[in-house]
Amino acid sequence: MTSLEITPLTQWHRDNGAKMAPFAGFDMPVQYKGIMVEHKHTRSHAGVFDICHMGEFALVGAGAKDALNKIITHDLETLAPGKCRYGFLLNETGGIIDDLIVYCTAEDEYMLVVNGACREKDFKQIKANLPESVLLTDISDQTAKIDLQGPDSLDVVNELMGASWNHLKYFNFETTNTLGFSMIISRTGYTGELGYELYLPSDKALEIWEKLVADERVEPVGLGARDTLRLEIGYPLYGQDLDDVHTPEEAGAGFFLKKETDYIGKSGLGNAKVSLIPLTIEGRRTARHHDEVLLASGEKTGVVTSGSFAPSLGHCIALAYVRKEDADNETFIIKTARAELEAKKTGLPFFKDGTARKKVD
Repeated sequence: MTSLEITPLTQWHRDNGAKMAPFAGFDMPVQYKGIMVEHKHTRSHAGVFDICHMGEFALVGAGAKDALNKIITHDLETLAPGKCRYGFLLNETGGIIDDLIVYCTAEDEYMLVVNGACREKDFKQIKANLPESVLLTDISDQTAKIDLQGPDSLDVVNELMGASWNHLKYFNFETTNTLGFSMIISRTGYTGELGYELYLPSDKALEIWEKLVADERVEPVGLGARDTLRLEIGYPLYGQDLDDVHTPEEAGAGFFLKKETDYIGKSGLGNAKVSLIPLTIEGRRTARHHDEVLLASGEKTGVVTSGSFAPSLGHCIALAYVRKEDADNETFIIKTARAELEAKKTGLPFFKDGTARKKVD
């Protein structure tokens, strides 16, 4: 049995009663006080998440922008220093190797944030397509990532830093030494709420984590509530809703593919066979990953990729791939292990009252 990796915060989680489970090769907290409690606290106040399992790469060198621009779907021509952007790393057929955020830290200097389970394959794919003049370094082990999310997160960050961060706009970031070490503060997140992602030295993670959880407005949140929060907004999860056999267009993310110049996988786009659609289900019976999706006739058209009870909505929701020609249907049947559930197609986000894009003074 392969031993699980740990984060700088793993022992804290164990010492504070977290229920732990494997995730992306790491021993990670699933919940502390309970998924429902943690979910609702994040929506109403602020939750803090250990996201140290994610991977971070530094890319620098003359021609870095042009080289990276040929590898990923992000349009780096319009990405200025201090801004970050979501997009994809594709294989030759347009399948998604990973979804990632690219931070422009300076001219021809970038930080790439990738999914933990994809770290090794992402590094190899990017490295193999870079010229020798551009240096790619895996800085994951020395970089900790802590996410603070929720309507109270700005006030908490301001108090932690002893300075105002009200000026930071959505998908913008800054590097600061206010606390005596270099840290990136990014106004981004995976919950749909106003939030900040902190990138800091691994040996400073516990200190900052403990300062955050000492704030009465903040509760630690595990992977369970992180999943329900992201699903309510319709954010995809790599390995479930995204994978290397489906394209961004099929995953409902074609609007991210605005770059006109060529990049790896672009030639494989434009031939979608399935569509990822959002579904609502009345009541508390939940669809699960791999449950079959049927037409009214009983014919199988697809499969559920993510499903959960939505605490903010009071009923169940799901994402599912169905045949493209069936994607405009209004109703479907989900075949679970115990019952057949009627599901209705809806729009995203499921939860429409998130504060992520809130203007702050």
